[in-house]
Amino acid sequence: DELVVKQEDSGSSQNLTSQSNAGDVLPPFDSVCNSDSGNKSTKCSVCGKTFSSNFKMRKHYRIHTGEKPYSCKICRKAFRESKYLSVHMRTHTGEKPYSCETCGKSFSQNSHLSSHKRTHTGEKPHPCSTCGRRFAEASALRNHMLTHTGEKPFSCHICGKILRYSSSLSAHMKIHTGEKPFVCKTCGKCFSHNSSLISHMRIHTGEKSYQCTTCGRCFSHSTTLLRHTRSHTGERPYSCATCGKCFNSSSHLSVHMTTHTREKLYSCTMCSKRFSHGSNLVRHMRTHTGERPEVEIILEDGGAPAAQS
Repeated sequence: DELVVKQEDSGSSQNLTSQSNAGDVLPPFDSVCNSDSGNKSTKCSVCGKTFSSNFKMRKHYRIHTGEKPYSCKICRKAFRESKYLSVHMRTHTGEKPYSCETCGKSFSQNSHLSSHKRTHTGEKPHPCSTCGRRFAEASALRNHMLTHTGEKPFSCHICGKILRYSSSLSAHMKIHTGEKPFVCKTCGKCFSHNSSLISHMRIHTGEKSYQCTTCGRCFSHSTTLLRHTRSHTGERPYSCATCGKCFNSSSHLSVHMTTHTREKLYSCTMCSKRFSHGSNLVRHMRTHTGERPEVEIILEDGGAPAAQS
């Protein structure tokens, strides 16, 4: 059977959320393992769930204790079971044994391939009971439901920031740790997330797999395509709460907000002088080099306005 790895289920120890109360100290496994000699079943005294063997019961009990004895030697991420670690190792080795028969794209897990196939079929079997929006995956629907409830159940223990998704917490924690375990084999640049490395690799390969169905223009990233399609539709979903001006991307709104906050997002790499606008930084850079360098700002939401020169 194909293994599905979920962050909530098998994430690193820094995201640990035990099903028991934080103040509880659970007894050793042997003291909660109640065997029924009649049917050879094993019952968990914490939640009452029954298992056919002590081996299965022991794996289950780690849900309550939070124990994750299998650790990745490369990035130190820990897992409850060895099979989760085996799947995780593919993020480092790049192994992708499952291929799509339609487009040839490869995946590290068969479940990811199954999800990908829905991009070809258009199947979205999971509807939102609140707004009717449909999703290809149940996990995507669960995440979407949080936008209706406003719930943000994940909190950073270092700075107290609250986040909606466990994956967002994992990404946020690397701001504090500075961890960048994913290395580009071509240029040696390091990244906090495998997805960032994959995105970076397109600089070297020149791959542009996202095509606009209106004009045929191709892009390296789906987010860039999304912003581009708004140039056809005229959609500007991001509005400034101060002046009401609308933008087609959150990154453009963030840059606009500096006109109200006077924040200076652009920094000179030579003297650290800061500027509110990229064009001012470009002019300033000429005092150092006399050249016209390309300038790009990377915002907190991961977006980036067009490079300026």
